[in-house]
Amino acid sequence: MDWAGWALFGLVSTAVLTAVMIAAQLAGLTRLDLPLLLGTIVSEDPDRARVAGFFIHLAIGQAFALGYAAAFALLDRATWWLGGLFGLLHVALALTVLVPLLSGVHPRMASDRAGPSSTAVLEPPGLLGLNYGPQTPIVAIAAHLAYGIALGVLLTAH
Repeated sequence: MDWAGWALFGLVSTAVLTAVMIAAQLAGLTRLDLPLLLGTIVSEDPDRARVAGFFIHLAIGQAFALGYAAAFALLDRATWWLGGLFGLLHVALALTVLVPLLSGVHPRMASDRAGPSSTAVLEPPGLLGLNYGPQTPIVAIAAHLAYGIALGVLLTAH
């Protein structure tokens, strides 16, 4: 397995994915602010939360990059198209399972079932993150495709 590649390119790919998501949010394509969303798990202050959330997302991205590297090693091949396919699987898992489950564990996020008495400061993302705008799934797919393709190009299978 490409341990050195995983250590370096996992961070680079995750930083690129995060930058794409932040740029899309700043451009008004989505209201999903991943660093804020993840960082408010550990901090109420929005500025501190964004910093913490960036590093939380880097750690999560490293974990996924380890999975990509292991899969490339098992298949004995690493290509852009295989990385893109893994990116599509990754975003499908993120948008249909991980993001909707956040409201169940996030201390500052309302759930879809929370009533008007909820004091949560973040709305739940909903399925596919659609509560953060109709283009959110498209942005997430593009970012995760870039992540997967980058890893497929930069990692070796051995």
